Amino acid sequence: MSPFEHGEVFVLDDGGEADLDLGNYERFLDVTLNKDNNITTGKIYSSVIERERRGDYLGKTVQVVPHITDAIQDWIQRVAHIPVDGRDGVPDVCVIELGGTVGDIESSPFIEALRQFQFRVGSKNMCVVHVSLVPVLGVVGEQKTKPTQHSVQVLRSLGLNPNLLAVRSTEMLEDPVRQKLASFCHVSTSAVLNLHDVSNVAHVPLMMEQQGAAVAIMEHFGLELKPLELTQWRLRAERADTKMPVVDIAMVGKYNGLSDAYLSVIKALQHAALAANHTLNIVWIEASHLEPKTKEEDSVKYQAAWQQLRSAMGVLVPGGFGDRGVEGKILAAEYARTSGTPYFGICLGMQVVVIEFARNVLGWEEANSTEFNPATPCPTVVFMPEGSTTHLGGTMRLGSRRTVLQTINCCAAKLYQAERFIDERHRHRYEVNPEMVPQFEEKGLLFVGKDESNQRMEIVELESHPYFVACQFHPEFKSRPMKPSPLFLGLILAATKQLDSYMQGAKTKLEAAAVSTAY
Repeated sequence: MSPFEHGEVFVLDDGGEADLDLGNYERFLDVTLNKDNNITTGKIYSSVIERERRGDYLGKTVQVVPHITDAIQDWIQRVAHIPVDGRDGVPDVCVIELGGTVGDIESSPFIEALRQFQFRVGSKNMCVVHVSLVPVLGVVGEQKTKPTQHSVQVLRSLGLNPNLLAVRSTEMLEDPVRQKLASFCHVSTSAVLNLHDVSNVAHVPLMMEQQGAAVAIMEHFGLELKPLELTQWRLRAERADTKMPVVDIAMVGKYNGLSDAYLSVIKALQHAALAANHTLNIVWIEASHLEPKTKEEDSVKYQAAWQQLRSAMGVLVPGGFGDRGVEGKILAAEYARTSGTPYFGICLGMQVVVIEFARNVLGWEEANSTEFNPATPCPTVVFMPEGSTTHLGGTMRLGSRRTVLQTINCCAAKLYQAERFIDERHRHRYEVNPEMVPQFEEKGLLFVGKDESNQRMEIVELESHPYFVACQFHPEFKSRPMKPSPLFLGLILAATKQLDSYMQGAKTKLEAAAVSTAY
């Protein structure tokens, strides 16, 4: 999927590739979803066609109603019984997000399926929350309710009556506007929740709690409302609003035209910066602007990009596919290595580290990845043997895989507080050539994390550097607001000169754990 069109592809533990919305749910709710939590039109139609070919419908004509709508309802009911929060037992509530806009042709089978679903489970077991926008038009700043009135009217005509309205707006809704929405949208005033713009997203749960969202939902379902523990959210919201020192991190990417392409990376950086008591400032650098050809074509862009890179407190090179901007990423890795600037590379960001080191330290001038030059005489990064060269969709090394730490005396082990192994999510087709690992390690580029076969390189660190770490996996997918990803935290701590003191404490804990395990 094109990052410019879809934003990032969020990878789940079981290898499912999903929309970035599932990442938002995992981060906010601290849950672990799987590929069945992501329902798409393609999945539904594929399952119905498979059943028809198998003869399940006994030769009957297969139609959108009832076969497609039944398949949607069956899928929802099946997945709703699977816990995702780590606890045993059937969940009390299942959240279903129906994306798109009311009236879209793409969502019409799903709306019809949910209309039928309310009769399958009972109206008291289904709560419809309609999300809408109240825009402000004209210089007078009047809040307009017509778009919400119209969308509710269309939704009701399709057989779904909203129980709650979640109304987005730039400013807090005025009381007359709230009353007007309630009157024209067939809900009580207390059922109109106003989700207006706030200084940081941590305020949103607090705002919903203040407006009685939990009370309204639990009363609808007839469930007991237990006291909500929002202390950590409240503290986080307050800390994010506090004036703190700024940490400048250079993001050397190739999809900078759409920040959603790096959404999880941005969130992971924010989590780490707040944990380190700093305010994050991302310095966006287009990787291709660092390349010599840009100097010839547009010297202003070239000089500006290098000035931004040199002024940053840390460098992050995220993942990506294709050869555009790769040489710029390699140059960024070289700058961080030689200047002592903290560096963190993810996926392709690790592969460019290996290529750069091979060229400039080992003297292999033609070193490259077979992704960018299939005929390279020095393939430091190679295609994985089990990968497919003809089918690109869903054929990568995907999902949670185990990384075995080779020593506890490395940054990764101390940051993760892990003695033996860690589990992180992957999404890649290419890997470091294992045949060349001894030459790299001889010169100080250490592969401190490998897969269980000991053939795949997972984490690399550079000796005698403040923080030069790269990984083949994507740790951003498991970062949480209250539990920042360790490797992201390491980058921020190194950039703000806090890493040494943090590592000393981490080393003591890790050694104590190792002794305890030995006994």
